[in-house]
This record gives sequence, structure tokens and C-alpha cells, in this order.
Amino acid sequence: MFVRDNMSSPPITITPDVPFQEALKIMRDNHFRRLPVVDKNGKLVGIVSERDLLYASPSPASTLSVWEMNYLLSKITVEKVMTKNVVTTTPDTPLERAAYQLAQHKFGGLPVVDEDNHPVGIITETDIFKALVEMFGGGETGLRLTLHVPGNKGVLAKIATAVFEQNGNIISVGTFDVDDPGQKGIVLKVTGVEEKQLINVLESLGDHVIDARVCSGTE
Repeated sequence: MFVRDNMSSPPITITPDVPFQEALKIMRDNHFRRLPVVDKNGKLVGIVSERDLLYASPSPASTLSVWEMNYLLSKITVEKVMTKNVVTTTPDTPLERAAYQLAQHKFGGLPVVDEDNHPVGIITETDIFKALVEMFGGGETGLRLTLHVPGNKGVLAKIATAVFEQNGNIISVGTFDVDDPGQKGIVLKVTGVEEKQLINVLESLGDHVIDARVCSGTE
């Protein structure tokens, strides 16, 4: 899976000279939390978030009058509050790399740019969550198994063969690290198998079934 398969496109962009209040209205009208900022040639020069704009708002405890406050707000432009050193990704970036960037920088979203630094999309943590649900077959009914298996070659092939021999079908598979360096964690969702029989077969292969449950497509 790649960023291009999960990003929102095309993105709504603004220019640095857009007034603060207008940028905030665009975000709220479109239910966005961030907007790429582009120059006159459409190239990315920054990003502004809803948080940036709210921090720029005067405190409710301000002694300014309504007219003074509105005047000051009208003078604040996106350029004054945007982040200029933007972390970006590209449409061809693997999805897990974009997820790593979001987690590493504690960002809620990344602008997606082409080779000329023109924004072509936005990928957010919500997009990543949706992809994760899809990867683990979250919308499909099946038997979900969590296994600890030996970290050897051919383990997945043995598991797939075991499921096939039980007339089952693997809907999804994912791996994760466990505390034991000689072990690997695997999450499977399968259909068309009898739970106890499959567990017995997997245990006989040296795999340890940590959890087994039938999950419906609505869970």
C-alpha cells in the first residue's frame, strides 16, 4: 500500500497572504485541521494548522474592544503563523513510512507533494487508521488468531499450508514484535475453518495461539 492509495486529493491550499480569519473559516467549513500554504507558482512554502490559528487568537480575557480586536485579527496573515519547515511525503511512499513519519514527529497529517514540490494531497492519521483496519480485515467476519511463532524461515508458508489443508482462507495477516527475540507475533483472520481443529494443527507446528475469537464485520 502506498500514500497515493490512501491520501485525500486534491488538497485545498491557501497562500501566505490569506487573512487568519479566512483560513480558519476555510478549515471549519471543510472540516479540515490543516492547510498547505503555496506560493504564486503553487509550490509548497508552509503548512498551517487549526491549532496555529487558535493560538494566534486574542485571549478572551483581553481588555481590547471588539473593534480593536477585529482590526488586529485582520492584520494577521497565514504567513505569520504557518510552519515553514514542512515535513512532506510523496504519492509513491510506502504507507508504513508515512505512518512512521507521523508517529515520529507527532503530527496529525502530512502534505503529499510531487517532484516539483506541488501539493497533490494530504494524508492524515485517520487515513492511516482506515488503512490499518483494511489490512487486518476489520470489516470482514472471520476467525481472528494471535500467534507467537518461531522466528524462522518458512513459518508463514507452514501456517498458510495448514489453513489451506483445513479448507480455510486467509483474509488478512500481519506481524508484530514480541519480547522474546527468537519469536515473532502474527495476527491472522481466516474463514471456512473449525476453530478448535485449526488451533490444534497450529499448536502441533510449534506455534503458540495467544488468542482466538470470531469477529464479525461490525466489530
